Amino acid sequence: MQFTKMQGLGNDYIYLHDPDKRLTDPAALAVKMSDRRFGIGGDGIILILPSKKASAKIKIFNADGSEAEMCGNAIRCVAKLLRDRGIVREKAFLIETKAGLKKVNIIRELPGQTQVKVDMGPPSLYSNEIPLTGPKRKVTDEPLVVEGKELKITCVSMGNPHCVLFFPKISSKLVRALGPVLENYPLFPNKTNVEFVQVLSEDALHMQVWERGSGETMACGTGACASVVAGRLKGHLAPEVRVILPGGELKISWEGEGKPVFMTGPAVTVFTGEWSDETQSL
Repeated sequence: MQFTKMQGLGNDYIYLHDPDKRLTDPAALAVKMSDRRFGIGGDGIILILPSKKASAKIKIFNADGSEAEMCGNAIRCVAKLLRDRGIVREKAFLIETKAGLKKVNIIRELPGQTQVKVDMGPPSLYSNEIPLTGPKRKVTDEPLVVEGKELKITCVSMGNPHCVLFFPKISSKLVRALGPVLENYPLFPNKTNVEFVQVLSEDALHMQVWERGSGETMACGTGACASVVAGRLKGHLAPEVRVILPGGELKISWEGEGKPVFMTGPAVTVFTGEWSDETQSL
């Protein structure tokens, strides 16, 4: 089985083109292939499938086998892969995801790297859409007691759930301490991604992430979008923001409620290879 390893700001996935829909257990395959010692290594796998609504359809499986609705870094990589293989010839086209149709626009193609702008659609701001338990409400700076400490959370859905927290300073130690607790907190019936944000200026922020099903990662595209939305709701940020992640930078823009979020960033092919039957049996 042929695969392509790709990364967007270090958020790395294994991409499998399955036009005949032959893969019967992608969740189990994701666990095996994503293992960084006995597999290829990655944050999960991305299946590229035929679509009746768009140029392609993608299904996302995290490293633990759970299925995700959307991944901003992955969709940029899929756009590059479809162009590189000649499956699409246009620079602007649609990709179908579990979170709906997303429009991608390849704005620059350089040796080894492609810059892609994605219309991520409007964020969902109400608790019943994210989802969260309890009455319908917007969750902006809502207090939440975690292990005896009160945190202020702002929650957003970018097709997948996000819990955003702002701190004067962030670190991997903080991410690893609170990330897994919040991911599995009862408030989030479908679990959640957790973003740790430090505002640097009105047009720049530093973000680290604990991704649902994958743990601490180098970057999260939907998380960067959610963080900018949360910061705008709190009055901290301008409409266009540089989001600085451990793996690099994304440009995120959002004009306000009811408007789409736009994400621009790189997509890089790392290597291609073949996953053998012998490897699958490990």
